[in-house]
Amino acid sequence: MTVIDTGDKVRPGEELDIGAVDCWLKQQLPDLLGEPIVTQYSGGASNWTYRLQYPERDLVLRRPPAGTKASNAHDMLREYRIQQGLGRAFPYAPPMVAACDDHAVIGCDFYVMERIVGIIPRANMPRDLRLSRDQIQQLCTNMLDALIGLHKVDYQNAGLAEIGKGEGYVARQIAGWDQRYENARTWNVPSFKRVRRWLQDNIPADSRICAIHNDWRFDNLVLAEDDPTRIIAVLDWELATLGDPLMDLGCALAYWVQADDNLLMRASRRQPSHLEGMFSRRQVVDYYLEHSGLACDNWAFYEVFGLFRLACIAQQIYFRYHHRQTRNPAFKHYWLMVNYLDRRCRSLIRQSGH
Repeated sequence: MTVIDTGDKVRPGEELDIGAVDCWLKQQLPDLLGEPIVTQYSGGASNWTYRLQYPERDLVLRRPPAGTKASNAHDMLREYRIQQGLGRAFPYAPPMVAACDDHAVIGCDFYVMERIVGIIPRANMPRDLRLSRDQIQQLCTNMLDALIGLHKVDYQNAGLAEIGKGEGYVARQIAGWDQRYENARTWNVPSFKRVRRWLQDNIPADSRICAIHNDWRFDNLVLAEDDPTRIIAVLDWELATLGDPLMDLGCALAYWVQADDNLLMRASRRQPSHLEGMFSRRQVVDYYLEHSGLACDNWAFYEVFGLFRLACIAQQIYFRYHHRQTRNPAFKHYWLMVNYLDRRCRSLIRQSGH
């Protein structure tokens, strides 16, 4: 069995007009020959991602879900430009091929990139892949080194000065997520009143402004098949912007479930951060600060923000289920996680002494 994610059958209702795509692609790539085999990747619940396997070229197409309008979360042209710019300064940016803003093709913007052959570490590593404790630790440090490398990119020379507002990022994030949570509240989740007030009262100045990913997780990495500790690409740049690197790290740690976390946290795990050899959350922060050269006198702020943001995301999804805008049974109990995250935030606040 292969450890490489090759894609699966296209999900019903998410079919791609491959005839239209193929015609457009061959206008962009005159040397492209043959007809593609089309499969769909299971990861990436936000945007739809397809593999187009031509006889002599392997490509990936990303498009927004049907019925959505362009926003920062679904702006395919923006995501394309970000990766195109990063390709000049960041070794893990996927190589772009072409972008399409002509809705006559498939009814939405989309872009095509080269397929990167490698391993994607999802909630669990592939069944046939066995890594030692030392290899897991090396993968962990390589992942953090890649994040530090991103935060050191000269975004102006990379042509990315316009992808975000920059200064004042932390304050804007607190205000924005505070309002999003209020808009998505249902009767069975807490108000987060104490957490929201504490975040507002403890907003630090931006540590600095740099390019940030905003969804940094192991399942957005591609690992080399011949050395699964080596990162060869970082995927899913739809939320990337100019912001505070410590906020990026705080959001990344919200998904970092340790082996000794409680049952509810372990049940929500989306990446293999529990494996023996992985750093603890505290070790992640210490490593990042040491190797990035940044200082932080109130890490609890960034960790609490990351968890509050995660609660907002979960609640926005649950809000849609609660109001029967989706019937996906996977969302039925998200309100329980929101309640747990409130308790966890308040515990971190008590421990912080701030």
